Amino acid sequence: MRYLSAGQLARLVDVSPQAWPYYRALADAMREAVMGGQIPVRVRMPAERHLAQTLGVSRTTVTAAYDVLRERGFLESRRGSGSWTALPDPAATADNPWLAVDGDGLIQLHAAAPPAPSALRAAMLEAVDEAPRYGMGNGYHPLGLPVLRERIAARYTERGLATRPEQILVTTGSQQAIEIAFGVCVRPGDAVLVESPTYPHAVDSARRHGARLVSVGVSAGGWHEDLVSSAMRQAGARLAYLMPDFQNPTGALMDDGTRAAVAAAARRAGTVLLVDETWSELALEETPRTAPMAAFGADGDVISIGSASKLWWGGLRIGWIRASAALARRMALHRASIDIASPVLEQLVVAALFDRLAETAAERRRGLLLSRDTLAAALRELLPAWEWTAPRGGGTLWIRLDSGSAVALAEAAACHGVRIAPGPWFGLEGTLDGYLRLPFTQPPQVLREAVRRLERARRVGRTGAVRVPDALSPMV
Repeated sequence: MRYLSAGQLARLVDVSPQAWPYYRALADAMREAVMGGQIPVRVRMPAERHLAQTLGVSRTTVTAAYDVLRERGFLESRRGSGSWTALPDPAATADNPWLAVDGDGLIQLHAAAPPAPSALRAAMLEAVDEAPRYGMGNGYHPLGLPVLRERIAARYTERGLATRPEQILVTTGSQQAIEIAFGVCVRPGDAVLVESPTYPHAVDSARRHGARLVSVGVSAGGWHEDLVSSAMRQAGARLAYLMPDFQNPTGALMDDGTRAAVAAAARRAGTVLLVDETWSELALEETPRTAPMAAFGADGDVISIGSASKLWWGGLRIGWIRASAALARRMALHRASIDIASPVLEQLVVAALFDRLAETAAERRRGLLLSRDTLAAALRELLPAWEWTAPRGGGTLWIRLDSGSAVALAEAAACHGVRIAPGPWFGLEGTLDGYLRLPFTQPPQVLREAVRRLERARRVGRTGAVRVPDALSPMV
């Protein structure tokens, strides 16, 4: 096996001493060198002690960098034999940046996750007072607490889709709702239609169930109904996962005419529509009133998914499915092998928040609108060549870069103290590398600072990385 000396490696990975955190910048530089071919695969790396001496850093720093590479699949080690470069298994998830933890010092712009509303504390106190009433039972409610199912059903009815509580299944977040729907409706080899770009965890779930993925393009301007219809028909799609309400990441809103046409096309093609309405309550400007997609199809043709995460708070981990009563029960039986039921206390909190829907939605919209406009102004000032359309709702900007790779920019941005989501996260097979998703769910001052760091990362790359100011650490 070939050997790379500490001096040779140091020349190949030129990391600024000011980069912070240095171990991550070093790991990113080594990974980039492997991917770029400067460091071949299955080359033995220098001992941690030797590399630390050459770089003038502590051995702990090099150990941490090597650990990151091992976690990401770019380094393999064996006691007594040292470490050597490798390429990760494409199916591995250890390098998934979604697993990033709070407190790593980076501004977290990779996830569109707003903070809790001011009414959360009152809702929690109300739920705690209510919870003892449920203590006499066993605590398992496979379909969800009746009080919460009633409120969810009532909200669908208010939106123009008559719904009974029996049609609601409460889940542990919308991601579990997606997973349950795929588990019940999709078999290995079935074709599943997804938008491009789309929500990456839905793609993960479809692949986990052995689906054959087919994509159809969507932009900030919307969907082409004929392309969606022909894709469902030609692929023989068993299921289509769509986000018609402020689509993540483009922010597009599907009008009622397109909803009716897509629902009719799905019925003709024998395709079940799995409709993610996570952002449906968050119009930021005056928009044409739209009915839920399920209003245009039969209950067996359209499965709707909702969530408390964007309107209220992701930490509640409560979502729901609306389907026919029979399908909701079938999904509850399937769900029993996963977690049986969602936590009682969190369901009571969400029920209390439904009672405060108008005020909490208004508060969320005000905050998102201010943050959206702040992010837009900062981009126009510092990165005017980037192209994007301000969405009328939702929580993200879908940006077309003027040049370069979004993946490379994301790596450089991390060295400048901001974590971002490059376009390929939202596409299939490495596509969309000329795009970037930027959420506006952080406070305005954080977004302004994030754009300043992005401009610097784009201009000077990883060599000018700087330490994250301590003043921002509590915010991220």
